Amino acid sequence: MEKRPDDAQMAAFEAGIKLGALYHQFTGSPLNLQNVDSLEKAIAESISVQPFVEEINVSINRDIIAEELNGEFGYCELEGKMLTVHLVVIHGDIRIRASMKYNKELDYPLMKINEIESLS
Repeated sequence: MEKRPDDAQMAAFEAGIKLGALYHQFTGSPLNLQNVDSLEKAIAESISVQPFVEEINVSINRDIIAEELNGEFGYCELEGKMLTVHLVVIHGDIRIRASMKYNKELDYPLMKINEIESLS
């Protein structure tokens, strides 16, 4: 017998898809301290138009940018360790808060579900 996913499962799936797409679409983008604000905004606006996204906040670590800048050309590339993202997805009567943040111990931009809330 086929079982359909419930709203919580679908919301979790959608949150994961959004964070994964964001990471793979934007890492490698050229940036410096002058364009970081516009890149944060572009990332957030790109993901916010996707289905089920209620809210997204994107922050790029300026200290890491300053450390990584190429001396000759004055820019670096966006890396996962620079990103902190908070995302809210709603599917049916479920709201999920998810995030992506660099984990130093794992040396990895860890994505996770922070909260599952029933809206009914």
